[in-house]
Amino acid sequence: MEKDIRAILLDMDGVLYHGEKVIPEAVVFMSAVKHLPHAFITNNPILSSQAIADRLERLGFQRPDHEQIITSAEATALWLSQQKANFRYYAVGASGLHTALRQKGVEDNQSADFVVIGEGAGIDYDAIATGVNLILKQGARLICTNPDHSVDAYLHGKHCILPGGGALVAPFAIASETEPVFIGKPHALLYQIAMDRLGVNPDQCLMVGDRPDTDIAGAAALGMKTALVRTGRFLPGSSLSDNLPLPDWDVESLELLLLALQ
Repeated sequence: MEKDIRAILLDMDGVLYHGEKVIPEAVVFMSAVKHLPHAFITNNPILSSQAIADRLERLGFQRPDHEQIITSAEATALWLSQQKANFRYYAVGASGLHTALRQKGVEDNQSADFVVIGEGAGIDYDAIATGVNLILKQGARLICTNPDHSVDAYLHGKHCILPGGGALVAPFAIASETEPVFIGKPHALLYQIAMDRLGVNPDQCLMVGDRPDTDIAGAAALGMKTALVRTGRFLPGSSLSDNLPLPDWDVESLELLLLALQ
């Protein structure tokens, strides 16, 4: 292993698995690096860290401690608690978001301090109207768990594209003429929480991800080493945008990354 790498941060969707299907060599890769401190960071706010740990174990990985998993929902809840203790919120999104927010704040659709938008089902006309009025009438701040316009998903075993947080927050932002605060990658908070838990600095970390616009860009901005694995959205042969940083390693699989790091 590269001597300067003392910890590894990993995305999961598109790196370790697709839905309920393990990506080839992912279990072998994790076994090979298990001696290094590592954490999993994801922009996906739909599942809780416990539910993700269940999935990893079910797919054949060694079960991580839930503290090793940081979701954008959990990072959002932490950030909100730093802005205001016992904050009040109105949230639109899946169960993972609501679970994370309940641990730090109080749900209140009448006088919320924050309108929080995540991914998953829940957005409709009434939800948009409630959120917009909280922003315009009550002065609530608009928050979004992650800026992804679209995300990869697997439904009934088939690949599909679903709207991401950046798309789902758009009706609230447009109707209220308000710029949302985004929490997830490429913004720094997810990386920083993981590094704090592992006790390392950016120059000691390797970030492994499948999206150059979030995983790689955010890590590079902090001074981390980066590895783009082309098993997710960006497949072999896909060209990178000129305005994005080049990864330190650009490989077609975790197997090739492991070889490159040795």
